[in-house]
Amino acid sequence: MKSLWTGTIGFGLVNIPVKLFSATQSSELDLDMLDKKDLSNIKFKRVNEKTGKEVEWNNIVKGYFIDDKYVVLTDKDFESVSAVKSKVIEIDDFVSEKEIDSVYYETPYYLVPEKSGVRAYALLREALQKTGKVGVATFVMRSKESLAILRVSDNVIILNRVRFAEEIRDTKGLGLPAKIPVKPNELKMAISLINQLSDKFDIAKYKDEYSGQLLKLIRAKSKGKAKAPVVQMKMSPSKTKDLMSQLKASLSVKSAKTTKTKKAS
Repeated sequence: MKSLWTGTIGFGLVNIPVKLFSATQSSELDLDMLDKKDLSNIKFKRVNEKTGKEVEWNNIVKGYFIDDKYVVLTDKDFESVSAVKSKVIEIDDFVSEKEIDSVYYETPYYLVPEKSGVRAYALLREALQKTGKVGVATFVMRSKESLAILRVSDNVIILNRVRFAEEIRDTKGLGLPAKIPVKPNELKMAISLINQLSDKFDIAKYKDEYSGQLLKLIRAKSKGKAKAPVVQMKMSPSKTKDLMSQLKASLSVKSAKTTKTKKAS
């Protein structure tokens, strides 16, 4: 696996040399775009809007439009703005992970120590586990400053990129329902339903069903079959608009499923 970034973790006066690796991979099928007429691959080109001619990568630069003109930026410009930060994941604070709203989470990466940083890496990992804290840090990758948290999962320190506050849109204007009184009986029934459906979280039991069904369809079509058995998503409209009746019905459905499962086992 190829590292995406190399640098150090700044932990007080301790510097830990590390490499950054992607922690995720796509579960989507890699579909190609084709011309309907002859199934030839569709290619995208970088075209000059004035001349209509293709532009090579080495002739492409980045620019920002300001005062009715473009200001062109070079790699040195990006590095000069934050030359030190570009190679350091600087931990500024330690906080409880529970304090961070999930809306801020973005992309996870694995942090792996270089040989010279193994002991310091193990120390930070152990300290995070013992305190139950996560480190809040900033670093620069691909010419963009990012906010991140460092947390421990199993035996690895994970860097989770998180969004800045200004990147989260305000909820005003969404037309959300105002706070209204909740009937005690309905609340009690809703809590009972939540408790009945509660279980320990196991990510392994959740699968990308869509990609799996799509692959079955592709395999069937490759064998000349006109149709393939695809699971259809069914809507389950309620027969009543009464909220209490819907909650009771939900509890009954869950109870029936539980009983059926126990008998089968």
